[in-house]
Amino acid sequence: MRSSSLSYPCLTVSTGAAVLVDDPAAHLQPSRDQLAQWSKEQETLAKAQQAAPDVKSPKADRALSEEAIRKRKEREEKRRAAQLAAGVDPLEPTPTPAPDNTTVAQHTIVIPAASDSLAWYDPNYKAYSSLEEAKGAGIWDFPSNLAERARCGVFHDLWKKGFFMGSGIKFGGEFLVYPGDPLRYHSHFTASVIDSPQSALRPMEIVAHGRLGTATKKSHLLCGWDDDKKEVSYVSIEWAGFG
Repeated sequence: MRSSSLSYPCLTVSTGAAVLVDDPAAHLQPSRDQLAQWSKEQETLAKAQQAAPDVKSPKADRALSEEAIRKRKEREEKRRAAQLAAGVDPLEPTPTPAPDNTTVAQHTIVIPAASDSLAWYDPNYKAYSSLEEAKGAGIWDFPSNLAERARCGVFHDLWKKGFFMGSGIKFGGEFLVYPGDPLRYHSHFTASVIDSPQSALRPMEIVAHGRLGTATKKSHLLCGWDDDKKEVSYVSIEWAGFG
């Protein structure tokens, strides 16, 4: 599977191994023959579009109802009255411009989204078999700071524990945590990532997370990342009633 990009490297899967491709650099300078072949294909497509029969709207052949005819007459009468008030004779024909015999044929140019549809695209030109190689080439720098490392570490740890993750931005967190396949289960947790054991957490934030989790029928999961030990600690919050 391949996803192309105009300004970022794309991730491809080839022969069972993940490969990073610097997509912009993989679009080489096309040769004269390649450009001629591409132009010929576009010309063939344009001729096929122009030769296709016009499809008329079903409303075009529909007879006007009596009500529509009456409204049209009323509009024409109002238009004549306005012309007479402006000193224009409605019976005098208005000059029409000379017909323009030059017509421009209309067609649509289709450019496929997949990069490998172009003959001058070579994914092997700038391909890297590991993230380390891509980082060394300067096209990949994620994760590059503590916040990104924390999110990657929490995601990886939850994934190893058998959970599935989704986007949690609508529920006040980084991830939605599912106990299994999201097509079969509802999410049990909304996870927020705390990027350091020394990060401060205000009491009002704890209250807000607890009440939000209850309102969305989820427990809020606080995920503390220790960048030195590369470990994650978890605390879940639920809003409980009194008495």
